[in-house]
Amino acid sequence: MEAVFLVANRDNLLGGKRKQRGLTRVWVYWLKTILRGKMSSDRQWMYKRFMNGILIQEFLNGLETFINFACSQSRWMDGDKIKCPCNKRKCQNMSFRDVNTVRYHVAKYGFVPNYFVWIYQGESTMAVDSDQNEGSESYVCSEEPSNTYHRMVNEAAGADFNMDDMDEPPNPEAQKFYDMLKAADNELWPGCKTHSQLSLVARLMSMKSENHMSEKLFDQVTKLMKEIAPDNNLVTDNFYSTKKLLRGMGLPVEKIDCCFNGCMLYWGADSDLISCKFCDHPRFKKPPRVAEKRQKTKVAYKKMYYFPLIPRLQRLYASNATAHDMRWHSEHEVEQGVMCHPSDSLACKHFNQIHPDFAAESRNVRLGLCTDGFQPFGQSGQQYSTWPVIVTPYNLPPWLCMKEQYMFLSILVPGPKNPKDKLDVFLQPLIAELNHLWDVGVNTYDISKKQNFMMRAALMWTVSDFPAYSMLSGWSTAGRLACPYCMDKSDAFTLKFSGKQSWFDNHRKFLPANHPFRRNRTAFRKNKTVTTVPPVVRSGDDILIEIQSLGLKKVTEMDATRTNGPICRTCGWRKHSIFWDLPYWRSNLIRHNLDVMHIEKNVFDNVFNTVLNVDGKTKDTFKSRQELNDYCRRPELKRNEATGKYPKACYTLDKKARQTLCEWVKILKFPDGYVSNMGRCVDMKKLKLFGMKSHDSHVFMQRLIPIAFREILPLNVWKVLTELSLFFKELTATTIKTDDMVRLENDIPLILCKLERIFPPSFFDSMEHLPVHLAYEARIAGPVQYRWMYPFERYLRKLKLNVRNKAKVEGSICNAYLVEEASSFCSYYFEDHVNTKHRNVPRNDDGRVLVEDENEDKLSIFKHPGRAFGRAKKRCMTDEEYKAARSYVLLNCEEVAPYIEYVNPKWLQNYMAHKGRGRGRGGRDGGNGRGHGRDSSSILRPSVQSVPSPTHPIQTSPSPSPSLTLSPSPLSEIRPPPIVPPPHTSDPSPSSTPHSTPADAVPPFTEPSTSSSIVGSSAGSAKLVIEIVDGSFFPSHKCSAIITKSFKKMVDSKAFSWKKVSKSTKKTYFDDFQNQCSWAPRFNGQIKSLWESKAAERYSDFVHKLKIVRDRPDFIPEDEWLEWLQYWEEPEVKKKSEIASKNRRTEVAGPGTGMSRHTGGSKSTIEHARELARELGRDPNFYEIFRKMHVKKADGQFVDNKSKMIADLVEERVTAASQPVEGSMDLQPIDYDPIYLETIGGQKKQRVYGIGSKGVAFCSSSRASSSSVTAAVDEAVEQRVMETNERIAVMETKMKEKDQQITLLKDEMQQMKEVNNEMKEMKNAMQQQMTNMQSQLAALMQHMGHRVPTEHPPIGQPTTDPPANDEDDDLGLDD
Repeated sequence: MEAVFLVANRDNLLGGKRKQRGLTRVWVYWLKTILRGKMSSDRQWMYKRFMNGILIQEFLNGLETFINFACSQSRWMDGDKIKCPCNKRKCQNMSFRDVNTVRYHVAKYGFVPNYFVWIYQGESTMAVDSDQNEGSESYVCSEEPSNTYHRMVNEAAGADFNMDDMDEPPNPEAQKFYDMLKAADNELWPGCKTHSQLSLVARLMSMKSENHMSEKLFDQVTKLMKEIAPDNNLVTDNFYSTKKLLRGMGLPVEKIDCCFNGCMLYWGADSDLISCKFCDHPRFKKPPRVAEKRQKTKVAYKKMYYFPLIPRLQRLYASNATAHDMRWHSEHEVEQGVMCHPSDSLACKHFNQIHPDFAAESRNVRLGLCTDGFQPFGQSGQQYSTWPVIVTPYNLPPWLCMKEQYMFLSILVPGPKNPKDKLDVFLQPLIAELNHLWDVGVNTYDISKKQNFMMRAALMWTVSDFPAYSMLSGWSTAGRLACPYCMDKSDAFTLKFSGKQSWFDNHRKFLPANHPFRRNRTAFRKNKTVTTVPPVVRSGDDILIEIQSLGLKKVTEMDATRTNGPICRTCGWRKHSIFWDLPYWRSNLIRHNLDVMHIEKNVFDNVFNTVLNVDGKTKDTFKSRQELNDYCRRPELKRNEATGKYPKACYTLDKKARQTLCEWVKILKFPDGYVSNMGRCVDMKKLKLFGMKSHDSHVFMQRLIPIAFREILPLNVWKVLTELSLFFKELTATTIKTDDMVRLENDIPLILCKLERIFPPSFFDSMEHLPVHLAYEARIAGPVQYRWMYPFERYLRKLKLNVRNKAKVEGSICNAYLVEEASSFCSYYFEDHVNTKHRNVPRNDDGRVLVEDENEDKLSIFKHPGRAFGRAKKRCMTDEEYKAARSYVLLNCEEVAPYIEYVNPKWLQNYMAHKGRGRGRGGRDGGNGRGHGRDSSSILRPSVQSVPSPTHPIQTSPSPSPSLTLSPSPLSEIRPPPIVPPPHTSDPSPSSTPHSTPADAVPPFTEPSTSSSIVGSSAGSAKLVIEIVDGSFFPSHKCSAIITKSFKKMVDSKAFSWKKVSKSTKKTYFDDFQNQCSWAPRFNGQIKSLWESKAAERYSDFVHKLKIVRDRPDFIPEDEWLEWLQYWEEPEVKKKSEIASKNRRTEVAGPGTGMSRHTGGSKSTIEHARELARELGRDPNFYEIFRKMHVKKADGQFVDNKSKMIADLVEERVTAASQPVEGSMDLQPIDYDPIYLETIGGQKKQRVYGIGSKGVAFCSSSRASSSSVTAAVDEAVEQRVMETNERIAVMETKMKEKDQQITLLKDEMQQMKEVNNEMKEMKNAMQQQMTNMQSQLAALMQHMGHRVPTEHPPIGQPTTDPPANDEDDDLGLDD
């Protein structure tokens, strides 16, 4: 009761003239103690979240109370977002979040400590800020609506306004505020409680400003309202009386006469002149003869409008809505090396170090300036150019900075002509005011701290497009010296036929000193190397000294044109800029910013129009081709003397590709509000895009170029365009890191050099050169969102819409701007239910108020207000739509976030991101292998599901009830996520076969020991331990990688194939292989021959890749590379390549079956067989290996038609062979190996289809006639003979009556083993003996009436080889 009494009587305790301030401080402190003590006792739930690891219900109920209260205080919200009070470092009442995010953050991280009074959400209480000076009180109060407009008037009037202290009538300036206070108490008519006269006027002015209402329409509306209202009402009936009542809210504007030719202002010391001191043009118009005697006021020929900056900055501290935010730049938490605001940048930190007295006061204002011209009558109307100058503060937080309401129109430069270099004439009042704000400052009242302080301001930099850059800085942005960073160090030159300036080959100097591009004489300008260093960024002091030494004058000085003219012809400077009058300007690290928006737009236009070969806009013109080989060495683009035409360049698209691209863009869909409808920009007749806005180009450049050009441009062109796209994407991030900007600063010169190797010199104008400096500016000045033209261009459009009187362009803009300033300030004090442009509802909000109890069963993502487009209807979603909808729900639903964080920890995200950096490479006969072409339109066409999939119904209605419902756990069951070790994953086992092979039918698979695959005492001396398994290296892919790397160390000049590599070079390769690998001594005799075979295979693939890419590697000199290129262009080589390519594309299984593919990747079949053996616990058969290598894991489908056809044949034969014999019901045991070999036709060229080199271990190396069979002479044959002996031994127990014959058979088999040991030295003799032994064995078994199971066709049965085909050479998997 005591606390309530004190609050109710605070005006009696603290009102009047506050003569008893000591007593006041005691009352305030006592009241604060009572209120906070009570709140802290009532809100102990805020810091009691968990009980046994689960959120308690009391905390959840209190959290909902907090959310409901925060959402009821719209003045403290940013649209539909509230400040998040969680204890997360990036929140802590500094960031606005949506309600669901705040609820989740607080539940997870808890409230910020000691936050019992919710002042950042607008709670009504009295507090004393701990950081205030003694004697200053702070009130953060939510007043009754009847008092809101009183507070608005008091805050607008300032701290000196006191209506209780009047000993004499107020002056006219103060009378405005007394009239508004009276209007705030006046009822519109007797008995009206909803609105006062002031509230109605403020609302009407806000509506006029936001909707661009004309004065005529406004008068009609107010007259109608006055007629409808009861008698004796106080409704204003016209715009004049409405504006007069609100005149106290308006801010001042000055009209300054200026010379008709823009030479000078009649201002300051020149205010009394009646003619121009430069051109003698009269100041005033001569009145008509009829009105000469009656006209008392003289009319100037031209006048400018100046909006003083000081009162507009003071108003930011006059309202509680903005005063506290003006200190955000110095109070927010800064993360080392991360920049999210200009205050985090090196430029601002450097400025604070140079001027510590300015930095000591956090309320001092940092400013940015922008100017640009626009035509109020459009392109087809009268040529009229208006140039507004806009100033914006950088003190505000990111969610307010650069917003429209904080862009102050400072100067309106009158038309109709572009002021060009004379812009400095109109900047004089602003520069004078900025100097006053720096040197002296202005006394300002801060309502958030209830203090007066001396406010100072400083201009940090300017923002403009490239032509306006010259007008502001004084450096010419046209011609050979256009770059303001390179200046006279530029290497630009004039093209011979085009006559334009080119920045071709101007970026190698930015590369490291030892980069091979610097020494390249062919890829860039012919016979030119680069040894120069990049130009050093010059300081402000150096530039100012140079300008003064040249003798340049400011345009406001006499004889400036005559003095500056001759100097301009010898250097890039055109004038002495007026900004050098600012005493701190020379110390700024960044003074004028390059505009990323226009640079990105121009770069995109050049790239896109050149790639699409758009007439009139492409840079690949006839003149460009004429001069191309004068500067570069590109013989492939020379003119064909026979036809007189130039060949098509690799960087341009043909008609089919352009059509595919245009069709794709036409049907492209984006999220609502993400970008405009690009389909309207597509011209299908001319196959081009037109009318794209800057933001459309921005989205296409950063998001679509890597996708759109992926399949329709050569790989080398697509790669560099993708790198350029990613450069702009990282550069324009809202939060950037210093390390990332340093990396981009090093990457962009290399990207531009790669572009120079592809595009002609005419492509590289100044816009293609300027990106080399953008990363530097971002590293120094921070995120580009605060330094580009997007927000200013949108603001200029609004100014253009304010032009109602075309005869008075500047006057129309001025009147509309003053009304907008007043209405914008009033909107801070409107009631909560009033929607203004500062707190708009979402554009698809249907206005419904959702009741929480009605949506308990729905996920948060389905609780957003919205309305349907058109009439509700039902249809079935496709499989792709269903997957997209499901992914969207899972990725954007707050209830799912804890589970995602649980199952997808940081280590897994980082691992997947790291794995995603590279691109997978398929096997030799895979889809990504060499020699397989791609459909240029495959990725751009809408995907069609070839396999029918279930459809999912979806209902589109104003209140949709989605068919997909999840059952998430309630919020109270969210537990702190435990630490989960990384999961151990393994590849899924292959599809099971209809009849599995018994485990005892085949001996278990024996794997060589690989526990110590690396030997050596240190990483530097570690060697790979290799073995020879089944006649090939193990591990095969690692050996292949080592062999390929050795080729990159040294290549013979004319070693176009392995046969042409010299013996000494081969020895060097083998020595390098020995240095990196080790093996058991028993393999010494086989290593060299296997290495020779593997090296020949790898070298062929190595040369093939060089031929496809046609991009000279660093390890091949330029002169030798030209020989390689010439060799590949020889007719015989081309013919041979075409034959090989045709063979690779041969459909082995017949027309329509497609080329052979597999899913094995770079691993050999033997390695996959070992993995399969570990999974099965036994040695896999051929058919199991085949399925593992040819069945997709994603959908279980075969990779091509041939593999599916073979699998079907094997299944049919297995089913037939497993049928029970007569008199038995048991299925017969199946040996898959002979069935598989019989199906695919056996071995061919040391390979078995589907299992590659794995078949060498079990199949013979060649076929013989009907009377003989030959066997492979290796260790695998010996193993197979032993298996045959074991099977014969098993059969011996079943044939007791023929012991003598079996004994003879064992003796013969023993002799066979001995003969096999001698086969290594006596191959020819061994073959004959093996033939005899096989014949004897067959005769013996036939005599006995039994058949010995064998993997080979019966002895004596003739076999027919399948027709020879070069495709089989690519069927093996051992790369």
